[in-house]
Amino acid sequence: QVQLVESGGGLVQTGGSLRLSCATSGRTFSTYDLGWFRQAPGKEREFVAAIGRSGATAYADSVKGRFTISRDNAKNTVYLQMNSLKPEDTAVYYCAASEFYSVLRNNYKYWGQGTQVTVSS
Repeated sequence: QVQLVESGGGLVQTGGSLRLSCATSGRTFSTYDLGWFRQAPGKEREFVAAIGRSGATAYADSVKGRFTISRDNAKNTVYLQMNSLKPEDTAVYYCAASEFYSVLRNNYKYWGQGTQVTVSS
């Protein structure tokens, strides 16, 4: 069992930055792959970024070059640095853990409760 708790969301202006954190507990952090997803009102939850146990990363095209995912195995924490934010980035952001390095939502077994990110124009 894995518990995930996101933090760092908030209100920011267009062009601003935020760093999301996801603290985990339970199963050994370094043994699973991690991802960030987001869900805007009226839309399905979509993939944002993933980081594998090896450190390999993947990004959605919409955030490539603006967002960076990283992990600190010593702190059992995964981060999402978000720069050059746009109003269309407004969503609830979720971190998730998986036994597979994947961009597919259904491959993620454990989820956090989400943190709201709002980008004003």
